[in-house]
Amino acid sequence: MRKPSILVVEDDTDIQQLVSYNLIKSGFNVTCADSGEEALQLLAREPVDAMVLDLMLPGKDGGEVCQAVRSQESTRGLPIIMLTAKGEEDDIVAGLSCGADDYVTKPFSPRVLIARIEAALRRKPVSGNEAENESALYDRYSMEIHPGRHQVLVDGREIHLTASEFTILELLAGRPGWVFSRQQIIDQIRGYDYSITPRAVDVQIFGLRKKLGAAGACIETIRGIGYRIRA
Repeated sequence: MRKPSILVVEDDTDIQQLVSYNLIKSGFNVTCADSGEEALQLLAREPVDAMVLDLMLPGKDGGEVCQAVRSQESTRGLPIIMLTAKGEEDDIVAGLSCGADDYVTKPFSPRVLIARIEAALRRKPVSGNEAENESALYDRYSMEIHPGRHQVLVDGREIHLTASEFTILELLAGRPGWVFSRQQIIDQIRGYDYSITPRAVDVQIFGLRKKLGAAGACIETIRGIGYRIRA
């Protein structure tokens, strides 16, 4: 079985070595980049299963790299875990808004970082006949959701979502009409130890609705509680 390949984008040599050492010890293949530009060049040349991305980099910063990755068809679904010293609420919201799937602040636990990477990899699309033959979880309001293929179609056109956006949509669509609180959504996506604020969930929902266009109107806000998808 092929080892997952992780791209570590970090200009601090000590942190880069710490992350790489723990990833290799946990069974991953690791490639490193010292700048955003180098990271994008590497992504264009070789397949990568996930990326650990520092926010403060020389040249292109982590936000710009994240947006560039999301704009390319070949890398749009790549799991991105931001690893940064910027841990204020606005920083986390900004990181998730530009397309990151997860956000880990420094100082960090290598074990927690690896658990987040593994969780992100589990949310990646699957391949094979089982996924190809799977029926849609949800087929209403001109929208089809196929969990096995990690695919969303609106009016027959594929909509590209981040892993977090897809997980939120899959959660809501699994129980149409059921209201999920922001904390329930956080727990589903990140696990019970994830220190993200409800405001960041609102950002994810806003981005999800925007990508879905008119179909996004089926995601309803229940004031004071959370969100649901219309039954």
